[in-house]
Amino acid sequence: MSRQIPKNELNKKLSYRLKQWFLGESDTYVGILESQPQEERVPDQKMIKSHQQDQQALLEQVHDTQHNKVYKNFFRFYRITAVVCCVALVSILLIAVSYLPPVGNPDNPAHNEVVDKYIEDGLQDTGAVNVVTGMILDYRAFDTFGESNVLFIATCTVLILMRNDKKKPADHDHSDRHWEPKSDAILQKVTFVLFPIIAIYGIYVVLNGHLSPGGGFSGGAIIGAGLILYLNAYGTEKTRRFFTEKTYKYISFAALLFYCLAKSYSFYTGAHHLESGIPLGTPGAIISSGLILPLNICVGMVVACTMYAFYTLFRKEGF
Repeated sequence: MSRQIPKNELNKKLSYRLKQWFLGESDTYVGILESQPQEERVPDQKMIKSHQQDQQALLEQVHDTQHNKVYKNFFRFYRITAVVCCVALVSILLIAVSYLPPVGNPDNPAHNEVVDKYIEDGLQDTGAVNVVTGMILDYRAFDTFGESNVLFIATCTVLILMRNDKKKPADHDHSDRHWEPKSDAILQKVTFVLFPIIAIYGIYVVLNGHLSPGGGFSGGAIIGAGLILYLNAYGTEKTRRFFTEKTYKYISFAALLFYCLAKSYSFYTGAHHLESGIPLGTPGAIISSGLILPLNICVGMVVACTMYAFYTLFRKEGF
């Protein structure tokens, strides 16, 4: 058992230590127990080598799929399950197809009043000469809005997954030497002639989507192809002068926001049997078909930006 120090003696010792500290005197207890310096240990190379060999043997044993019973059973179960799922899916599809009506039968579900409505009243309701565009951007505009959002969300997701690491060297994104030819005179001269033609033709297809075959999807794809050609010819630095990551975000967000607000207004007035107040114009004129023309422009911008964004992301992981 440890000896208990009386309270008076303890107080005297504490007051004496406090006085020494206050006056700056040396502590009498310092130096009585000095720590001995420890000898520097030299790592045992044999022990380290043995440990590494044990780790390597353990990894080889874990990844030895040919002699590991767990792996063999798992892969056997995986193959059997895959075959069963494929056979079940094919069987379900074949059974569903067997119940379909014969092709060309006038009683088929495809031949109903909806198709007749699109063909007979499409020009009067939408003002679009192109019946397909009137159906996509008027009767079924909500579906088209969802498709445009899918493109935008897909691009944002790929941008997040393939985002450049901030710790990479500064010249990782800005150097074109490793990504495209430094100067290709033939490609640049051809692009100098073709790019304006491609861009103008894409704009023409977008603006005439309600009058002739075309529209936002096809015209946007043409413009996106022109941007990709320009990028390959002149490189990232020159392309960034007019198209960057912020440009893509601003254009896509503005186009989708306008699309959402415009069709929300149309849905509200149509659901309450109110006049929208948006003139349809003269069928066949460039400024006609109500909201279909500006909606085509919005879809074209989203598609063009999405095509270019996907190409740049998979090409060098950034705009």
